[in-house]
Amino acid sequence: MSMSHEHNHEHPSLKGRNLIISIFLNILITLSQAIGGLISGSLSLLSDALHNFTDVISLIVSYVANRLSKQKASMGKTFGYKRAEILAAFINASTLIIIAVLLIIEAFKRFKHPEPIASDLVVWLSLLGILANGFSVLLLKADSQSNLNMRSAYLHLFTDMMASVAVLIGGLLMKFYQVYWVDSVLTFLIGIYLIWVGLDLLITSTKMIMLFTPAHINLNDVVKEINEMPKVNKLHHVHIWNLNDDELHLEAHLEFKEDISLTQFNVILFQIETLLADKFHINHVNIQPEFNREDPKDVIVQD
Repeated sequence: MSMSHEHNHEHPSLKGRNLIISIFLNILITLSQAIGGLISGSLSLLSDALHNFTDVISLIVSYVANRLSKQKASMGKTFGYKRAEILAAFINASTLIIIAVLLIIEAFKRFKHPEPIASDLVVWLSLLGILANGFSVLLLKADSQSNLNMRSAYLHLFTDMMASVAVLIGGLLMKFYQVYWVDSVLTFLIGIYLIWVGLDLLITSTKMIMLFTPAHINLNDVVKEINEMPKVNKLHHVHIWNLNDDELHLEAHLEFKEDISLTQFNVILFQIETLLADKFHINHVNIQPEFNREDPKDVIVQD
């Protein structure tokens, strides 16, 4: 049995600092747009404020998860809190979709009964939202490429920046053309967009929580490569899953053609670890060696 590791050159303190800045910016936007929405009567501005409020919650969840994921393992928590960020991404994706459905329902209600809106306030507050969220998006963009939790926070902020752009366009149309129904239409479009981006993140995080084989891994290719190694008979009882964004695990039983020594097994195991790391990016390997053991030899066995 063996465990191999790849080093990760992340900067958790930088991630945490960027999240803190984004949290305070979104609190400012939320309060400004909520008050402005109530004064102006703009549903799209209120919906943007509500979306910003979910951003604040999601960013706090992301920050807590980021901090927890750095805590060391213990006797009672042998993996530590490494999966906290996946759970945070799942929660954030779920809130995106829920809030989107609520916005769509409200948009339909307001479309039937459009009301005059103080468009000047809508324009200025939407500009504030664009600038603040745009800055937050730039802060989190780099980390969003390699971390599911940071990606969920980034998506919240990016969609809210786009929502603010839509609100700005609506505010300008209402100011110059008095087309007040556009407020409801924009709210509806914002809701549809939130569902679209939220579903992808929800599906990805759910697959990781359920320990599904990652989409980029072809299990048959993994088994074929290992089975072609000298002295190896068959790899079976195979499980491959993401513990988090950085750790891809494989555990399996490996039947040998002959009764090899532990020294020989260690040499073969090193070759397997190197192969899996180089070709499939699997960086944690746990293999149970066997010879003439009476057990099922299927690749996938549900115990």
